[in-house]
Amino acid sequence: MGFGMRAALRRSGSGLLALIVSAGLFSTDAASADGTPAKELFGARALPTAAAPTSYGFYSKGCLAGGIAIPTDGPTWQAMRLSRNRRWGHPEMIALIERFSHDAAERIGWPGLLLGDISQPRGGPMLSGHASHQIGLDADVWLTPMPQKTLSYQERESISATSMLDKSRFLTIDRSVWTPSHARLIMLAASYPEVERVFVNPAIKKKLCDSWRGDRAALGKVRPIYGHDYHFHIRMKCPAGSKGCKDQAAVPAGDGCDKSLAWWFTDEPWAKPKKKPGEKPPKPKFATLADLPKACALVLNGPAPASEQQATYGTAYRAPAAIPAAATSIESVIGAAAEAPLASVPVPLPRPALQ
Repeated sequence: MGFGMRAALRRSGSGLLALIVSAGLFSTDAASADGTPAKELFGARALPTAAAPTSYGFYSKGCLAGGIAIPTDGPTWQAMRLSRNRRWGHPEMIALIERFSHDAAERIGWPGLLLGDISQPRGGPMLSGHASHQIGLDADVWLTPMPQKTLSYQERESISATSMLDKSRFLTIDRSVWTPSHARLIMLAASYPEVERVFVNPAIKKKLCDSWRGDRAALGKVRPIYGHDYHFHIRMKCPAGSKGCKDQAAVPAGDGCDKSLAWWFTDEPWAKPKKKPGEKPPKPKFATLADLPKACALVLNGPAPASEQQATYGTAYRAPAAIPAAATSIESVIGAAAEAPLASVPVPLPRPALQ
Protein backbone atom coordinates (compact mmCIF):
# COMPACT_ATOMS: atom_id res chain seq x y z
CA MET A 1 0.00 0.00 0.00
CA GLY A 2 1.51 3.34 -1.06
CA PHE A 3 1.86 6.48 1.02
CA GLY A 4 -1.10 8.17 -0.68
CA MET A 5 -3.42 5.26 0.03
CA ARG A 6 -2.27 5.11 3.67
CA ALA A 7 -2.85 8.82 4.12
CA ALA A 8 -6.31 8.52 2.60
CA LEU A 9 -7.07 5.57 4.84
CA ARG A 10 -6.14 7.61 7.90
CA ARG A 11 -8.36 10.48 6.75
CA SER A 12 -11.47 8.56 5.81
CA GLY A 13 -11.18 5.56 8.16
CA SER A 14 -13.52 2.61 7.87
CA GLY A 15 -15.40 3.96 4.84
CA LEU A 16 -12.36 3.62 2.62
CA LEU A 17 -11.46 0.34 4.27
CA ALA A 18 -14.85 -1.03 3.32
CA LEU A 19 -14.41 0.26 -0.25
CA ILE A 20 -11.03 -1.43 -0.58
CA VAL A 21 -12.41 -4.71 0.75
CA SER A 22 -15.47 -4.72 -1.51
CA ALA A 23 -13.37 -3.90 -4.56
CA GLY A 24 -10.82 -6.57 -3.77
CA LEU A 25 -7.99 -4.03 -3.75
CA PHE A 26 -5.86 -5.83 -1.20
CA SER A 27 -3.54 -8.78 -1.20
CA THR A 28 -2.16 -11.05 1.48
CA ASP A 29 1.51 -11.50 2.12
CA ALA A 30 3.21 -14.88 1.75
CA ALA A 31 2.82 -15.78 5.41
CA SER A 32 -0.91 -15.03 5.22
CA ALA A 33 -1.53 -17.14 2.14
CA ASP A 34 0.42 -20.32 2.91
CA GLY A 35 -2.04 -21.81 5.37
CA THR A 36 -0.35 -20.42 8.46
CA PRO A 37 -2.83 -20.49 11.37
CA ALA A 38 -4.43 -17.08 11.73
CA LYS A 39 -3.70 -17.15 15.46
CA GLU A 40 0.03 -17.02 14.70
CA LEU A 41 -0.40 -14.09 12.35
CA PHE A 42 -2.58 -12.00 14.64
CA GLY A 43 -0.70 -13.05 17.77
CA ALA A 44 2.50 -11.61 16.30
CA ARG A 45 1.09 -8.10 15.82
CA ALA A 46 2.07 -5.88 18.75
CA LEU A 47 0.19 -2.75 17.66
CA PRO A 48 -3.22 -1.99 16.09
CA THR A 49 -4.02 -1.04 12.53
CA ALA A 50 -4.13 2.70 11.91
CA ALA A 51 -7.78 2.95 10.83
CA ALA A 52 -11.14 4.05 12.14
CA PRO A 53 -12.37 1.72 14.90
CA THR A 54 -14.36 -1.12 13.35
CA SER A 55 -15.19 -4.67 14.41
CA TYR A 56 -15.35 -7.18 11.55
CA GLY A 57 -17.06 -10.55 11.71
CA PHE A 58 -18.33 -12.49 14.70
CA TYR A 59 -16.98 -12.70 18.23
CA SER A 60 -15.29 -16.02 17.45
CA LYS A 61 -14.40 -15.31 13.81
CA GLY A 62 -13.20 -11.84 13.01
CA CYS A 63 -10.76 -9.02 13.67
CA LEU A 64 -10.50 -5.44 14.92
CA ALA A 65 -9.36 -2.27 13.18
CA GLY A 66 -8.38 0.86 15.08
CA GLY A 67 -8.26 -0.80 18.48
CA ILE A 68 -7.00 1.02 21.56
CA ALA A 69 -5.47 -0.26 24.78
CA ILE A 70 -6.92 0.37 28.20
CA PRO A 71 -4.23 1.88 30.47
CA THR A 72 -2.55 -0.70 32.68
CA ASP A 73 -3.80 1.20 35.74
CA GLY A 74 -6.80 3.41 36.34
CA PRO A 75 -8.48 4.83 39.41
CA THR A 76 -10.72 1.77 39.67
CA TRP A 77 -8.93 -0.98 37.71
CA GLN A 78 -5.64 -2.77 37.08
CA ALA A 79 -4.88 -4.84 33.99
CA MET A 80 -3.46 -8.34 34.51
CA ARG A 81 -1.22 -10.65 32.44
CA LEU A 82 0.40 -7.76 30.58
CA SER A 83 2.79 -10.03 28.68
CA ARG A 84 -0.14 -11.41 26.68
CA ASN A 85 -0.72 -8.00 25.06
CA ARG A 86 -4.48 -8.52 25.17
CA ARG A 87 -5.72 -5.29 26.75
CA TRP A 88 -6.94 -3.90 23.41
CA GLY A 89 -10.50 -3.36 22.31
CA HIS A 90 -12.95 -1.29 20.33
CA PRO A 91 -12.97 2.20 21.90
CA GLU A 92 -16.60 1.75 22.93
CA MET A 93 -15.66 -1.46 24.75
CA ILE A 94 -12.81 0.28 26.53
CA ALA A 95 -15.13 3.14 27.51
CA LEU A 96 -17.66 0.62 28.84
CA ILE A 97 -15.03 -1.08 31.01
CA GLU A 98 -13.92 2.25 32.45
CA ARG A 99 -17.52 3.26 33.15
CA PHE A 100 -18.32 -0.13 34.70
CA SER A 101 -15.28 0.00 36.98
CA HIS A 102 -16.23 3.48 38.15
CA ASP A 103 -19.90 2.53 38.69
CA ALA A 104 -18.89 -0.60 40.60
CA ALA A 105 -16.84 1.48 43.01
CA GLU A 106 -19.45 4.21 43.41
CA ARG A 107 -22.63 2.12 43.53
CA ILE A 108 -21.66 -1.12 45.28
CA GLY A 109 -18.34 -0.34 46.91
CA TRP A 110 -16.33 -2.81 44.82
CA PRO A 111 -12.62 -2.08 45.45
CA GLY A 112 -11.75 -2.08 41.75
CA LEU A 113 -11.59 -4.43 38.78
CA LEU A 114 -8.76 -6.79 37.91
CA LEU A 115 -9.00 -7.02 34.12
CA GLY A 116 -8.16 -10.19 32.23
CA ASP A 117 -8.07 -10.59 28.46
CA ILE A 118 -9.92 -8.19 26.18
CA SER A 119 -8.47 -8.63 22.69
CA GLN A 120 -5.23 -8.55 20.73
CA PRO A 121 -4.15 -5.29 19.02
CA ARG A 122 -5.80 -6.34 15.75
CA GLY A 123 -8.20 -8.86 17.25
CA GLY A 124 -8.29 -12.19 15.46
CA PRO A 125 -7.75 -15.68 16.85
CA MET A 126 -5.49 -15.98 19.88
CA LEU A 127 -2.58 -18.33 20.41
CA SER A 128 -4.18 -19.68 23.59
CA GLY A 129 -7.13 -19.43 25.89
CA HIS A 130 -10.11 -18.25 23.86
CA ALA A 131 -12.30 -19.01 20.88
CA SER A 132 -13.92 -15.58 21.06
CA HIS A 133 -12.39 -12.17 22.01
CA GLN A 134 -11.62 -11.66 18.30
CA ILE A 135 -13.39 -8.38 17.50
CA GLY A 136 -12.60 -6.23 20.53
CA LEU A 137 -16.04 -6.57 22.13
CA ASP A 138 -15.34 -9.22 24.80
CA ALA A 139 -13.65 -8.67 28.16
CA ASP A 140 -12.83 -10.89 31.13
CA VAL A 141 -13.13 -9.49 34.65
CA TRP A 142 -11.69 -11.37 37.59
CA LEU A 143 -13.97 -12.21 40.50
CA THR A 144 -11.07 -11.32 42.80
CA PRO A 145 -11.36 -7.70 44.01
CA MET A 146 -8.51 -5.34 43.18
CA PRO A 147 -6.02 -4.96 46.07
CA GLN A 148 -5.34 -1.54 47.53
CA LYS A 149 -1.75 -1.53 46.32
CA THR A 150 -0.58 -1.26 42.72
CA LEU A 151 0.53 -4.71 41.63
CA SER A 152 3.99 -5.12 40.15
CA TYR A 153 4.51 -6.51 36.66
CA GLN A 154 5.59 -9.87 38.10
CA GLU A 155 2.60 -10.03 40.44
CA ARG A 156 0.27 -9.44 37.52
CA GLU A 157 1.90 -12.37 35.74
CA SER A 158 1.92 -14.83 38.64
CA ILE A 159 -1.00 -14.36 41.03
CA SER A 160 -4.17 -16.31 40.35
CA ALA A 161 -7.81 -15.38 40.56
CA THR A 162 -9.99 -17.04 43.20
CA SER A 163 -12.48 -19.71 42.16
CA MET A 164 -16.01 -19.30 43.46
CA LEU A 165 -16.60 -23.07 43.47
CA ASP A 166 -16.52 -25.55 46.31
CA LYS A 167 -14.10 -28.11 44.91
CA SER A 168 -15.54 -30.88 47.10
CA ARG A 169 -19.06 -30.61 45.67
CA PHE A 170 -20.32 -30.65 42.08
CA LEU A 171 -21.21 -27.20 40.75
CA THR A 172 -21.64 -25.65 44.18
CA ILE A 173 -20.66 -22.15 45.27
CA ASP A 174 -18.02 -21.88 47.98
CA ARG A 175 -19.78 -19.84 50.64
CA SER A 176 -16.45 -18.90 52.21
CA VAL A 177 -15.47 -16.79 49.17
CA TRP A 178 -18.76 -15.81 47.49
CA THR A 179 -20.35 -12.60 48.76
CA PRO A 180 -23.44 -10.55 47.92
CA SER A 181 -21.04 -8.03 46.36
CA HIS A 182 -20.06 -10.60 43.73
CA ALA A 183 -23.73 -10.91 42.78
CA ARG A 184 -24.16 -7.14 42.61
CA LEU A 185 -21.04 -6.80 40.46
CA ILE A 186 -22.23 -9.33 37.88
CA MET A 187 -25.74 -7.92 37.77
CA LEU A 188 -24.36 -4.40 37.37
CA ALA A 189 -22.37 -5.58 34.35
CA ALA A 190 -25.51 -7.12 32.84
CA SER A 191 -27.55 -3.96 33.42
CA TYR A 192 -25.94 -1.85 30.68
CA PRO A 193 -28.07 -1.79 27.53
CA GLU A 194 -25.01 -2.14 25.29
CA VAL A 195 -24.03 -5.42 27.00
CA GLU A 196 -25.17 -8.44 24.98
CA ARG A 197 -24.34 -11.19 27.49
CA VAL A 198 -22.41 -11.90 30.68
CA PHE A 199 -20.97 -15.43 30.83
CA VAL A 200 -20.55 -17.16 34.21
CA ASN A 201 -20.14 -20.67 35.58
CA PRO A 202 -23.47 -22.58 35.85
CA ALA A 203 -23.09 -22.65 39.65
CA ILE A 204 -22.86 -18.86 39.71
CA LYS A 205 -25.92 -18.54 37.49
CA LYS A 206 -27.86 -20.86 39.82
CA LYS A 207 -26.73 -18.86 42.84
CA LEU A 208 -28.05 -15.70 41.22
CA CYS A 209 -31.32 -17.39 40.29
CA ASP A 210 -31.80 -18.59 43.86
CA SER A 211 -30.72 -15.49 45.73
CA TRP A 212 -31.06 -12.33 43.63
CA ARG A 213 -33.77 -10.13 45.12
CA GLY A 214 -33.26 -7.03 43.00
CA ASP A 215 -34.55 -6.25 39.53
CA ARG A 216 -34.34 -9.49 37.53
CA ALA A 217 -34.79 -7.84 34.13
CA ALA A 218 -31.09 -8.26 33.26
CA LEU A 219 -30.72 -11.75 34.76
CA GLY A 220 -31.53 -13.35 31.42
CA LYS A 221 -28.34 -11.83 29.98
CA VAL A 222 -26.28 -13.79 32.51
CA ARG A 223 -25.57 -17.05 30.68
CA PRO A 224 -24.07 -20.29 32.04
CA ILE A 225 -21.00 -21.69 30.32
CA TYR A 226 -18.06 -23.99 31.01
CA GLY A 227 -15.29 -22.61 33.21
CA HIS A 228 -15.80 -19.00 34.27
CA ASP A 229 -15.63 -19.75 37.98
CA TYR A 230 -12.60 -17.44 38.44
CA HIS A 231 -13.89 -14.61 36.26
CA PHE A 232 -16.91 -13.46 34.29
CA HIS A 233 -17.01 -12.49 30.63
CA ILE A 234 -18.70 -9.33 29.35
CA ARG A 235 -19.82 -9.33 25.72
CA MET A 236 -20.84 -6.05 24.11
CA LYS A 237 -23.25 -5.61 21.21
CA CYS A 238 -21.87 -4.49 17.86
CA PRO A 239 -21.37 -0.70 17.99
CA ALA A 240 -23.43 1.48 15.70
CA GLY A 241 -21.69 1.91 12.38
CA SER A 242 -19.78 -1.38 12.46
CA LYS A 243 -21.58 -2.76 9.41
CA GLY A 244 -19.28 -5.74 9.11
CA CYS A 245 -19.88 -6.78 12.72
CA LYS A 246 -22.27 -9.67 13.41
CA ASP A 247 -24.29 -9.63 16.61
CA GLN A 248 -25.11 -12.81 18.48
CA ALA A 249 -28.70 -14.04 18.44
CA ALA A 250 -30.94 -12.31 20.95
CA VAL A 251 -31.06 -13.71 24.46
CA PRO A 252 -34.23 -15.80 24.99
CA ALA A 253 -37.01 -14.16 26.96
CA GLY A 254 -37.11 -14.67 30.70
CA ASP A 255 -34.52 -14.80 33.46
CA GLY A 256 -32.81 -17.99 32.27
CA CYS A 257 -33.59 -19.82 35.51
CA ASP A 258 -35.36 -22.64 33.67
CA LYS A 259 -34.71 -25.94 31.92
CA SER A 260 -31.78 -24.43 30.03
CA LEU A 261 -30.00 -23.93 33.37
CA ALA A 262 -31.11 -27.28 34.80
CA TRP A 263 -29.41 -29.01 31.83
CA TRP A 264 -26.02 -27.96 33.16
CA PHE A 265 -26.65 -29.97 36.31
CA THR A 266 -27.16 -33.23 34.40
CA ASP A 267 -24.48 -35.60 33.14
CA GLU A 268 -24.90 -34.63 29.48
CA PRO A 269 -22.79 -31.43 29.38
CA TRP A 270 -19.87 -33.17 31.09
CA ALA A 271 -19.91 -36.53 29.31
CA LYS A 272 -16.82 -37.36 27.27
CA PRO A 273 -17.41 -37.91 23.55
CA LYS A 274 -17.80 -41.57 22.68
CA LYS A 275 -15.18 -42.94 20.29
CA LYS A 276 -15.59 -45.87 17.97
CA PRO A 277 -13.11 -48.75 18.45
CA GLY A 278 -9.88 -47.99 16.57
CA GLU A 279 -10.98 -44.50 15.65
CA LYS A 280 -8.13 -42.01 15.47
CA PRO A 281 -8.60 -38.65 17.16
CA PRO A 282 -9.32 -35.91 14.61
CA LYS A 283 -6.51 -33.55 13.79
CA PRO A 284 -7.11 -30.05 15.14
CA LYS A 285 -8.15 -27.55 12.50
CA PHE A 286 -6.89 -24.02 12.82
CA ALA A 287 -8.51 -21.07 11.10
CA THR A 288 -6.39 -19.39 8.44
CA LEU A 289 -6.63 -15.82 7.24
CA ALA A 290 -8.82 -17.01 4.36
CA ASP A 291 -11.39 -18.29 6.89
CA LEU A 292 -11.89 -14.82 8.36
CA PRO A 293 -13.85 -11.89 6.85
CA LYS A 294 -12.09 -10.40 3.83
CA ALA A 295 -11.40 -7.14 5.67
CA CYS A 296 -9.15 -9.01 8.11
CA ALA A 297 -6.37 -9.32 5.51
CA LEU A 298 -6.18 -5.54 5.32
CA VAL A 299 -6.44 -5.23 9.11
CA LEU A 300 -3.61 -7.73 9.57
CA ASN A 301 -1.28 -6.16 7.01
CA GLY A 302 -2.23 -2.52 7.47
CA PRO A 303 0.16 0.09 8.86
CA ALA A 304 0.56 0.47 12.60
CA PRO A 305 0.21 3.90 14.20
CA ALA A 306 3.49 5.71 14.69
CA SER A 307 4.33 9.41 14.65
CA GLU A 308 0.95 10.68 13.42
CA GLN A 309 -1.04 9.52 16.45
CA GLN A 310 -2.83 12.76 17.15
CA ALA A 311 -3.91 13.25 13.54
CA THR A 312 -4.93 9.62 13.16
CA TYR A 313 -6.86 9.18 16.39
CA GLY A 314 -7.93 12.72 17.17
CA THR A 315 -7.98 14.50 20.52
CA ALA A 316 -9.67 11.61 22.33
CA TYR A 317 -6.36 9.77 22.54
CA ARG A 318 -2.95 10.45 23.99
CA ALA A 319 -0.15 10.19 21.42
CA PRO A 320 2.52 7.66 22.40
CA ALA A 321 6.22 7.92 21.74
CA ALA A 322 7.14 6.87 18.22
CA ILE A 323 7.85 3.16 17.79
CA PRO A 324 10.35 1.96 15.17
CA ALA A 325 8.73 0.62 12.03
CA ALA A 326 10.50 -2.70 12.56
CA ALA A 327 8.76 -3.24 15.90
CA THR A 328 6.18 -5.75 14.76
CA SER A 329 6.51 -8.45 17.43
CA ILE A 330 5.29 -8.29 21.00
CA GLU A 331 8.79 -8.84 22.37
CA SER A 332 10.23 -5.93 20.42
CA VAL A 333 7.75 -3.59 22.06
CA ILE A 334 7.53 -4.81 25.66
CA GLY A 335 10.78 -6.72 26.13
CA ALA A 336 11.14 -10.05 27.90
CA ALA A 337 11.12 -8.71 31.44
CA ALA A 338 10.02 -5.10 31.21
CA GLU A 339 8.78 -3.68 34.49
CA ALA A 340 6.38 -1.28 32.74
CA PRO A 341 5.52 -2.95 29.41
CA LEU A 342 3.50 -1.39 26.64
CA ALA A 343 3.97 2.18 27.82
CA SER A 344 4.18 3.49 24.25
CA VAL A 345 0.79 2.49 22.89
CA PRO A 346 -2.30 4.55 22.04
CA VAL A 347 -4.60 4.72 25.04
CA PRO A 348 -7.69 6.83 25.77
CA LEU A 349 -7.41 9.94 27.88
CA PRO A 350 -9.22 9.67 31.23
CA ARG A 351 -12.95 10.14 30.88
CA PRO A 352 -14.32 13.18 32.76
CA ALA A 353 -16.23 10.89 35.12
CA LEU A 354 -12.98 9.18 36.14
CA GLN A 355 -10.98 12.29 36.95
